[in-house]
Amino acid sequence: MARIVKKEEHTAKRNEILDVALQLVYSKGYDKMTIQDILDQLEMSKGAFYHYFDSKADVLEALVERMVAEQVESHFLPIVQNPQLTAIEKLRRYFDTAVQWKTSNKALIMELTRVWYSDENALARQKIFAKMVTHVTPLFVEIISQGVREGTFSTPYPEFASQINLSLIQALGDTFARMLLSEEAKSSNTLQEAESLIAAYNDALERLLGAPKGSIHLMDTETLKEWFPQEAATAQL
Repeated sequence: MARIVKKEEHTAKRNEILDVALQLVYSKGYDKMTIQDILDQLEMSKGAFYHYFDSKADVLEALVERMVAEQVESHFLPIVQNPQLTAIEKLRRYFDTAVQWKTSNKALIMELTRVWYSDENALARQKIFAKMVTHVTPLFVEIISQGVREGTFSTPYPEFASQINLSLIQALGDTFARMLLSEEAKSSNTLQEAESLIAAYNDALERLLGAPKGSIHLMDTETLKEWFPQEAATAQL
């Protein structure tokens, strides 16, 4: 029993550190946040901190991993487990929920994106993607298998299709991140480029799953305008 309590205390303290780090990311930005800021907030020694995390980058990796796990448990599992929804409806809700969450947390996502796509975090990105695949692949397998049973998907390889699906979504996310971080995001063609990109990925996923044409929608134009506000203003001129 004592060992279980000790493990729970370790998890609780680790989450307390992550909570403070998240507040600092919001208030100061990741680049300006220091380990000392975290220590000051928690009145913790450096020795105690390093018992939970190896570095500032390790904190960022843990933050992102926790966000992925929380999304899966609180948002995606109820969709997958809903017996009233068809496979296509589940996919649509899955994508809608992910997009809505990111849009409602846009400030945090943009801050993390600026850090996350720096060269020094390439290995961390790879690790997080591997963990996301572990969390999310079973959900996609369940949805795709349901679609095959319903006759709306025709892929004979639900598990491999799920992994490829995630790889495509990851690639789309990487491309969007580069667009958002680039000075070219201010150009008049960015929204049109983003819309074409979404259309291409919708088509690719439909072909991968053997889904009906027009059945998959990763993101709508109104949401894209939330991410490219200057482009939206330019388009109205």
